[in-house]
Amino acid sequence: MKTDILIVGGSAAGLAGAITARRFYPELKITVVRREDKALVPCGIPYIFGTLGSVDKNVIPDKVLEKNNLDLLVDQVISINKAARIARTAGGESIKYEKMILATGSEPLAPPLEGVEFDNVFTARKDPKYLQKLAEALQKARNVVVIGGGFIGLEFADELSKLDYLDSVSLVEMLPHCLLLACDSEICVKVEREIENAGVSILSDRKAKAILGEGKAEFVEMENGQQLKADLVLLGIGVRPNVKLAGDSGLQVDQKMGIHVDDYMRTSAPHIFAAGDCTRKRCFLTGKASMVRLASIATMEGRVAAGNLFNCRRRAPCPIGVFGTVIGKLAVGSAGFTERAAEREGIEVVVGTASAMDKHPGTLPGAEELTVKLIFMKGSRELIGGQVYGSDKAGYVVNCIGGLIQQRMRADEICVFQMGTHPKLTPSPIAHQIENAAEMALAKDMKR
Repeated sequence: MKTDILIVGGSAAGLAGAITARRFYPELKITVVRREDKALVPCGIPYIFGTLGSVDKNVIPDKVLEKNNLDLLVDQVISINKAARIARTAGGESIKYEKMILATGSEPLAPPLEGVEFDNVFTARKDPKYLQKLAEALQKARNVVVIGGGFIGLEFADELSKLDYLDSVSLVEMLPHCLLLACDSEICVKVEREIENAGVSILSDRKAKAILGEGKAEFVEMENGQQLKADLVLLGIGVRPNVKLAGDSGLQVDQKMGIHVDDYMRTSAPHIFAAGDCTRKRCFLTGKASMVRLASIATMEGRVAAGNLFNCRRRAPCPIGVFGTVIGKLAVGSAGFTERAAEREGIEVVVGTASAMDKHPGTLPGAEELTVKLIFMKGSRELIGGQVYGSDKAGYVVNCIGGLIQQRMRADEICVFQMGTHPKLTPSPIAHQIENAAEMALAKDMKR
């Protein structure tokens, strides 16, 4: 088999890369190889078990491949001969290629706990058959323990709280608060209060020691000796880059951080590019290695890699990390540095916070409060982080903040940033949270 462009992996980075490659190179043969029969929406996995109610409702239709004239091979690439430019698959295919994008993604982390091998201990694996098995196991469970209080763990716990047949849902987080890597503590407390109101028991600042049971999980034992009843355990403690294929093929990799790539997403073999969770990333502010892995970053990197296959024309910006979620009725967004993260790096900051209704006047039906917190470096007044919470407008507002961070805008520039407003769509131009939070931070910094 011969193809011009071979894309290994069919999730966020691989699919975005394939579509972009078709736009840039309409005459070339493009082949996508993925392991799974169906491609899942990665961020939709927690919602399979509550809101959606089915694995099949969280699938990316293959019609998008047909629409873009992309060939699909359901198989697994197991080796790459870089010199000959030949990839071999588990199914016995030998694929000759000109250019390649590796988009092998990541694998969920499992902590070194006794009992993680039990059949009723699950992770958020991007595999439809595995997730169907999880859905069936949930039907038989009455007490569930979620280990990990980041976005995935919280979203799982929130969805499970909607299942009437469960007697208890407990969430264990080793840090002082859930979501603490993305939000500052005052916002984390609001999130915890919201999910506790839904019936989830939060055990923060506590660490799981072991998963106990006779052949299956029956209890989660904490380091303080407390035992939580568990018919099923969900692990949501993060992911590690899937670098085995790249490493076995002689590409430069960091087992913990990912495949080494340059600003154009080229690997140590110039004809092979990589994108998504499998690649090594750097913090936008410090330049240090970053653990941020998001589908939004993966698709950006896929577009960069595809655009550069035959002519380098795009540089991939260092990830900022723009997050969003809804827990209960509370929408939360975060971009860039938190105050806590800045303090850890020795960065002095000045903060501005502003609250207002998300429509104007606030008496309009459906209007809700939305709060914005902006974090600037002292002195330079450059925006390095922001958080949003309240109404579901948090999603678009945090993306706006992410854009301001990426453009390295200062507080004085944000104060005069021109935003369109409309009574039914946005806050009042007088009370708009982004400009007002910037004004408050600027006023503080001018007084120092």
